[in-house]
Amino acid sequence: MTPQQIWQAVLAELELSLSRANFITWFKSTFIGSYEKGHVVVCVPSLFNKIWLEKNHHQSLIKLIEKITGDPINSMVYQIETTRPFPIIPTPTTPTATAENPAPAVEEITQIFQKTISETTNTFGLNPRYNFANFIVGKGCELAHAACQAVTSQLGKAYNPLFIYGGSGLGKTHLLQAVGNVILQQDKQKKVVYATCEKFTNDFIHAVRSGQIKNFYDIYRKADLLLIDDIQFIAGKAETQEAFFNTFNDLHQQDKQIMITSDRPPKAISLLENRLLSRFEMGMIADVAPPDFETRMAILQTKCQEKNLPLEKEVLDFIANSIQNNVRELEGALNKLKAYHQLKKTVPDLALVKTLVSHLENSASGRVLTPKYIIQSVAEFFDIRIQD
Repeated sequence: MTPQQIWQAVLAELELSLSRANFITWFKSTFIGSYEKGHVVVCVPSLFNKIWLEKNHHQSLIKLIEKITGDPINSMVYQIETTRPFPIIPTPTTPTATAENPAPAVEEITQIFQKTISETTNTFGLNPRYNFANFIVGKGCELAHAACQAVTSQLGKAYNPLFIYGGSGLGKTHLLQAVGNVILQQDKQKKVVYATCEKFTNDFIHAVRSGQIKNFYDIYRKADLLLIDDIQFIAGKAETQEAFFNTFNDLHQQDKQIMITSDRPPKAISLLENRLLSRFEMGMIADVAPPDFETRMAILQTKCQEKNLPLEKEVLDFIANSIQNNVRELEGALNKLKAYHQLKKTVPDLALVKTLVSHLENSASGRVLTPKYIIQSVAEFFDIRIQD
């Protein structure tokens, strides 16, 4: 591994273990100055940054580099330097084989890497359960639903990228995968790549650490349809944002379709680079709102038919009134009642349902934002003590 690749692997590990604020503040602008014979020079942008790393992260950085390289580190110093001598993402090169370090078979490396990637992102990884036929369209998701259907008939031309945002459990993943399933039904030769943002990040880290950046990009950049779920998790991850930016540009220039979901609109994603923000906003942005009462009832009735669960209307009314913000919780409540129905061989009545799903009642009220909760959240975000 080159010094640059070593430090990229270090940063990738740190992104997973540190808070976004901590990583951005202390590590985003660092790079490796030199690495040879167990001696490391880490370049930092300021004296304050240098002192902080020496005091708080010195030993952990040494252990991390030793873990990545497999070699002992005899010394590590910090040098104030703001000019990065190389780009963040290297141009993939083929390692030179030596007698001491023979080059592994390219086919073997590629197979190992692709196996790791394919476990989370591949053409055939979509869940066929997600389709448009079983998606209940309510007023809160009409626009997103219509946009997704438009994409299936004009891939890469209509709404590219398509950015769908909304709260958890409202059907974003359902819509995302429904598009992928339709495209594969239309043409089985199309390559549909689905990944959560977390999986994209993990795949990138694996690629950097194994020296397989080229294979990583080959997999993601050859997609006809790229589906990325929960993109908000890319916030604050500088190296991953760089990788996704390059992937986005390459696909968009080829008129390949990109679809993204998030729990918030692009402008509300903290620590998101402006160049990514502008690209997310260049296509179409559609929100998915919590379903109204009529939509919740339609969802419950449809799910009851699917599960062969004969619940009374008053029971469905109670559940629909109790669970207002999350479709996934609606289905979870029905699953619990279905289990009771199978075990007890009886249909739950209203009194019993109130007991069984009491923990979900009034879920619409949400969390109360007290001053104590806000202070605690800020302290956790910035990795500082509440006393500070």
